[in-house]
Parts: sequence; structure tokens; C-alpha cells
Amino acid sequence: MSFGERVNQFDAWLLDRIFQPFADALPERLPAMEVGMSFQVGSIVLSAASISALLVMEGMTLDNVITNLLGWFFEVIFYIGIHRLRGMVRPGYQNPLRVMLAGMRPISIPFAVYAFYQALTAERVYELALWFNSLSQLVFVAGIYLISCNMPPPGHRARQTFGRGPLPNEIG
Repeated sequence: MSFGERVNQFDAWLLDRIFQPFADALPERLPAMEVGMSFQVGSIVLSAASISALLVMEGMTLDNVITNLLGWFFEVIFYIGIHRLRGMVRPGYQNPLRVMLAGMRPISIPFAVYAFYQALTAERVYELALWFNSLSQLVFVAGIYLISCNMPPPGHRARQTFGRGPLPNEIG
């Protein structure tokens, strides 16, 4: 098995075994797509907080500011693109974003790990700003996986019992 196949296998495992059960357990009024989009907004806000903190601490040169702002604008553009595609995701059907984001999901994990490493090894003065960045990356990963989850058909939650017997008021 090649490295690429292993990465795809890990991505499918993470999506199917971790995030899809979580998405299925969410209430119908709060689908995984909405939670994932909220996570994306949170990632954008945390990233902006990280950049702002580094600017306030004067820890950035002009080159760093431009690079980080361009990266932040790409996050915003990504959010806008996904927001426009969200109409394609319908309950009870295969999520087309699952395939479309197949390359983005696995590559976001090493970026989150690297951001975490940066926060761990940062100088004391920059530590808080880099923790905002690492949290932003973790929220982004969770959001992109939730966006990729399939939405269960309407009434799916009503049919699930979650391993419990009927409650006294549910007995016929």
C-alpha cells in the first residue's frame, strides 16, 4: 500500500468513525454542515486574533504581516466558497463536499500539528498569539471534517433509540 493510499484510508477512517457518528448524533435542527460552518468562522476569528496579537507585540515584520494577512484572506475566501456550495448538501443524499474536500482534509492535519508545535516551542512573548493560531488550526480541521459529513435523512433521529429501551411514556 502506497503512502497516498494510507493517507486516504486514515482520512476515510477519521471521517467515518469519528466525525460521522458525531454528526449523526446532532439534533436535526443543528446539522453537521451548520456546526462545521460555525467552526470555520471560529477558525477565521481565532486566526485574526493571532495575527492581531503578533502585531500588537511587534513580533512581525512587514513581510510576515503580508504573508499572514494573505493566508487569512485565503481562509475567508475558502469560507465564502464553501458557503456558496452548501446548497448542494441535502439530507439523505451523499455529500458532494466529501469528495471535493478529500485533498484538503488530510493536508490540514499536518498544518494543525505544526501550529501546535510552534506554540509549544515559541518564545514566551509570542506564546499566547501562537496558541490562538494552533487553536484556529484545530477548529479548522474539525470544521472541515464536519462539513464533509453526510446529512441523515429527515426523521432519522426519531427512529434511533441509542441503545436504550422505551421510556414509560413511550410504551404503547
